[in-house]
Amino acid sequence: MKPFPVALALAGTLWAQGLLAQTPNPGPQATPAAGNAAILDRLDKLERQNSELQAEIQKLRQELAARPAEEPVAAAASPPAASTEERLDIQEKRTEELAQSKLDTSQRMPVELTGMLLFNAFSNGKFGGVLQNPVTAGLTRGPANTGGSFRQTVLGLRFHGPALPGGGKAEGSFYMDFFGGAAAPTGNLLRIRLATIDLIWKNTTITAGQDKPIVAPREPSSLAQVGLAPLTGAGNLWNWQPQVRILQRFRFSETMGIRAEAGVFQTAEVAPGNTPAAIAGTLERARPAWETRVNFYRGNDDRGFEIAPGFHHGNSHIGGFSVPSKLFTLDWSAKPVRAFEFTGAMFKGQNAAGLGSLRQGFTVSATPFGTRVNPVHATGMWGQLTWFTTPKLSFHVFGGAELDRPSDLVSGMVRQNIIYAGNAIYKLAPNILAAFEVSQNRTLYLTNGLRLNNHYDLALAYLF
Repeated sequence: MKPFPVALALAGTLWAQGLLAQTPNPGPQATPAAGNAAILDRLDKLERQNSELQAEIQKLRQELAARPAEEPVAAAASPPAASTEERLDIQEKRTEELAQSKLDTSQRMPVELTGMLLFNAFSNGKFGGVLQNPVTAGLTRGPANTGGSFRQTVLGLRFHGPALPGGGKAEGSFYMDFFGGAAAPTGNLLRIRLATIDLIWKNTTITAGQDKPIVAPREPSSLAQVGLAPLTGAGNLWNWQPQVRILQRFRFSETMGIRAEAGVFQTAEVAPGNTPAAIAGTLERARPAWETRVNFYRGNDDRGFEIAPGFHHGNSHIGGFSVPSKLFTLDWSAKPVRAFEFTGAMFKGQNAAGLGSLRQGFTVSATPFGTRVNPVHATGMWGQLTWFTTPKLSFHVFGGAELDRPSDLVSGMVRQNIIYAGNAIYKLAPNILAAFEVSQNRTLYLTNGLRLNNHYDLALAYLF
């Protein structure tokens, strides 16, 4: 409202009061009672009008007082303020956008959708077989295998749960991919990769879930090898299996301490291909194993190192025999400067098949004295050197090997499997990655010699 309507309202009030003062006396034909009643009615009406005008004037004054002072130059330069209706429309649109990015649960706990839409164009040599990511070079030559795939796409959910007694909190995660089923565009099946429920306190975390072995948490960086972990069968123990573990943190300073883990890991038992069918059918497919790992660390994300020894102990049961599984492990990470990082792991022991090695944990043979079951002694290792050239571009060179003791093997089994690989990963946008990788499998069979397979992969990943 402008001051002019206020002045107009005041003038109207004064005019009404002047009209009252000029009202003529009633004529001779009117009685005094009738004249007095008319005057009183007119006075009441004018008083009501006066009260209404005064109330309106007061309201206008309050609105003018509440409005901030405007400088003429600033008012001319600034754009017009949004109306109340426009502000409501904007707020409603923002609310709709938030609702689209929100996942509701029955327990009203926050849930985040995450994952990676991954396309791979790949090519294998004549000893690659029909698999997208061959673990070993095949024993016999076949046609080259070239194609494209979305099978390594990963879908995930992250859960943020309620507070726990003692100042803790609950969290969880669940990841799937489409790498189950046949290796065909229409033969893909969803499968669980990783799933964890974490109960977290300041110095203690209890986890129940499906994950890599406790003694082998690290692995190389690759967008070509996702459906199976990189360097499977060449030094990387990777089997995603159910487990329960407890982690205890000991902090000596902000950048130095120890993380100690222990738990029960369910192995995935498998009999070698040359095992007699009658005996292979007696194999217990899953067995509990005890694992522990102690990680010593110092430094931060820019510079530091970690080293972690571990131990695995279990047994495989087949044909009435108990085959010990004992492994000593060691993994590490060293980052002397921000641009370079060296990571790796190794293991040594016997019967490592249940953790995702070459699947040659033991051999079964017939002797004059009956059936004999021997554990296969194995040594595995892998390492990766990473060069972070820019925030968008990184180069990764890695390789690994598993060597099984020849005296524990039988004809046709793999004596040695080596994989060399290198890739470049470029960040096209904050959530879009492109990568090119080249790798070679070098598989040495006990009685059939060496086989080679080259693998090429071009990947495009959309992170969400």
